[in-house]
Amino acid sequence: MKSLFVFLLAFVTSITFAQKSFQGKATYMSKTTMDMSRFGKMTEQQKKQRMQRMKSFLEKTYTLTFNKTTSSFKEEVKLEAPGVSGPSWGRSNGQGSIYKNTKNQVMIEDVEQFSKRFLVTEKMEQAQWEMGTETKKIGQYTCYKATLVKEDTNIDWGSIFSRNTKKKDSTKTKDVKPAKKMLSIIAWYTPQIPVSTGPDKYYGLPGLILEINAGRTTMLCTEVAISSKEVLEIEEPSKGKEVSRDEYNKIVKVKTEELKARFQNRGGRGGRRLN
Repeated sequence: MKSLFVFLLAFVTSITFAQKSFQGKATYMSKTTMDMSRFGKMTEQQKKQRMQRMKSFLEKTYTLTFNKTTSSFKEEVKLEAPGVSGPSWGRSNGQGSIYKNTKNQVMIEDVEQFSKRFLVTEKMEQAQWEMGTETKKIGQYTCYKATLVKEDTNIDWGSIFSRNTKKKDSTKTKDVKPAKKMLSIIAWYTPQIPVSTGPDKYYGLPGLILEINAGRTTMLCTEVAISSKEVLEIEEPSKGKEVSRDEYNKIVKVKTEELKARFQNRGGRGGRRLN
């Protein structure tokens, strides 16, 4: 009887330890399509050249390091091919990491914009996912579908270089707020990896999110490695100016309007780097 008790105690202890030490890494490929019509009339050759220049912005690779309660999502920075580069002001924009702590309900985005580093801190509200019954396989994992509709607060970098010359309606006053732009999101998650996180700022499902389809962007997990021995370090970002999400959005809005005005004033030839 005593030996049985010892065995059960050891079994429960091992399960508890496994849950606490559950950790791993997931690699994601991200692709974004762009509406080329916003740049005005272009030949097919010009479209190909522009897409090639914007490739580093439209196709990216990320690594998500995770355990039961925390995760860090970070872009893998690649060296640009000779003769292929985007605008000099944006080569490091957005690079950083997104740290999520589901236990403390806090998310910190470590991001560089306009040559300045910010720590954008916000509380992790419970996302209103609509759970579905549809399934599909991603690699060896069975994934379930979930959908979400939320306000689109992403930065539309393409609008800076748009040749849209429509004049604003003078009858509209400054007091009229523009309608919120909504974003439909489809997520595929697997309960086989029991962590409530995923790529980018997504979380809140009963399993790791392996695929996200949001607007023109798709993020797909291409590899998962579960680690039971090596201790994976997930550090909370600490360098940068601490701001709230609202404060950060206001800063970016002002800077992007300045950049757009400079670009358009120079006839679409670009401008100097903002400080």
